[in-house]
Amino acid sequence: MPQPSLSTAIQLLAQRRRHGHQGSVLPAACRPSDIDTALAIQAGVVAELGDTIGGWKCGMPSEHKLVVAPILGSSRHQASPCPVWAPQGQLKIEAELAFILATDLPARSQPYSPAEIDTTIGSAHLALELIGTRYTADSGASYLDQLADGLFNQGLLLGPALPLASAYQASTLALQLQIGDATPQAHAGQHPAGTPLAPLYWLIEWLRSQGRGLVAGEAIITGAYAGAWTVPLDTPITVQYGDLGSMAVTFYTAHAG
Repeated sequence: MPQPSLSTAIQLLAQRRRHGHQGSVLPAACRPSDIDTALAIQAGVVAELGDTIGGWKCGMPSEHKLVVAPILGSSRHQASPCPVWAPQGQLKIEAELAFILATDLPARSQPYSPAEIDTTIGSAHLALELIGTRYTADSGASYLDQLADGLFNQGLLLGPALPLASAYQASTLALQLQIGDATPQAHAGQHPAGTPLAPLYWLIEWLRSQGRGLVAGEAIITGAYAGAWTVPLDTPITVQYGDLGSMAVTFYTAHAG
């Protein structure tokens, strides 16, 4: 993609993120036609916003698709009430676990072993991925469009810490969602990769292969246990993660700074 078109794509998606707007797919000359261009737009949006990388979302790749996107530092939250963009007055959330690095993992020529990576993980937390896209539902956005936009991520809400050993072994979780005073909804949670650590190992190796590293304090989420749930704003929400603990939160509409 020519640099002017790349710059236009970055500016358009950054503007939508800044103001919580949605729109059609990008103009034809600006739409990514391959994974490398989509990733270049991802990185460019972070820079255009003057933001930091507060973490990553990732999943195991398939033959033709990568599941990787930065989580903006400004969209990482740890308290309730939590601000969100909700164009239709409702928000989608996904129950996940987050792993926070205690030390840097700089780019280097040789791969990191799982044992090395394990020693850099400082804590594990209950987490909710905050789902959002800068495209309207009827836009016809493709995988590459969504990859350029961050794969439906609008942020991350970190919850209580839990023992690392419990997080490492959490292949399944008996989840429960309660919205206000309504009857709790039970969900049988299953990690899409079988183990929450497999995508984390993949992410670190993939970033290393791209000449990139990770920084202490970054949070990594590796897949939703039960898909996306739609919840209302301004209403108490509680998510129980089996025996691991629970998160209680109220979401409200964010305002552009």
